[in-house]
Amino acid sequence: MSDANIRIPEEAKDRLAAIASAEGLSLRAYLARLAETLLTPAERAERAERAEKALAALKEWNGYAPTAAEEQNLDSELDRRLAQVTGR
Repeated sequence: MSDANIRIPEEAKDRLAAIASAEGLSLRAYLARLAETLLTPAERAERAERAEKALAALKEWNGYAPTAAEEQNLDSELDRRLAQVTGR
């Protein structure tokens, strides 16, 4: 594993270090974990394409075609439930 030096404002480094410490991690471990959880633009585009295909398959199979408002409501409900479970 190679190391890399990055230049960021001191305030940003201190904030990241505090977040990492609160989670019991070093700043290095926290940044490595963060990098593993974020999607690249190509990965986001691929995921969006798969979601569009899944929605098209659902619509063809059973007529399910939620409006944008319905999708937003479902996303909000999922966020609420996840926050309940994770305590956030």
